[in-house]
Parts: sequence; C-alpha cells; structure tokens
Amino acid sequence: MTAHWLALTAAISVSLVGQVMLKAGATGGEGGFLAQLFRPATMAGLVCYGGSALLYIVALRRIPMSVALPCTAASYVAIALIGHFAFGEALGPQKVAAIALISVGVVVLASG
Repeated sequence: MTAHWLALTAAISVSLVGQVMLKAGATGGEGGFLAQLFRPATMAGLVCYGGSALLYIVALRRIPMSVALPCTAASYVAIALIGHFAFGEALGPQKVAAIALISVGVVVLASG
C-alpha cells in the first residue's frame, strides 16, 4: 500500500472520529447552538475534519478523485455501525442492505 493510500485511509479514519465527536457534542449538555459549538467534543470533531481534509489532499496527489471520493463511502458503513452500537440508533433491514451495497461498491472500485 502506498503512502497515498495510507493517507486516504487515515483521512477516512480521522473523519470518522470527527463524526463521533460531533455527535457527542450534539447530544451532551444543555444550551443552544453556540453552547454546542464550543463544547470540547464539538471543537475536537471540527479539528478532526480539518485534519481529515489535509490527509485527503495528500491522497489526491496520486489517487484519481474518481476513485478516492467514492472510497470515502466506506465511512458511511462505519458510521452506521458506530451509530447503532455507540448511540443506539436503529439499524433495520434497509440500512443493512444499503451498507452491503456500499461495501461491495467500495471494494470493486478500490480493487479496479
């Protein structure tokens, strides 16, 4: 695996951490939008998104955008599972089918 594919994998992973942190910031505590925005979890999530964007830029130096961007769809699969197990979000048959289709698409695209 090249450094650019590692950068893409890291970008997806850091983005996932950012999503979880944003969800944690959205569900913890009282107050309005500004209070939520300045919660440590929310701010950490935003920093993760920034870091993820930088890693994605590195990946795009050698990976075609038509391949790199669809590979980020793997994060949809991971977030659906994290949402279910960490936050108790519903994961019915329709979501499971969609996750399977996304997974197959990412594997086909990345291997081609």
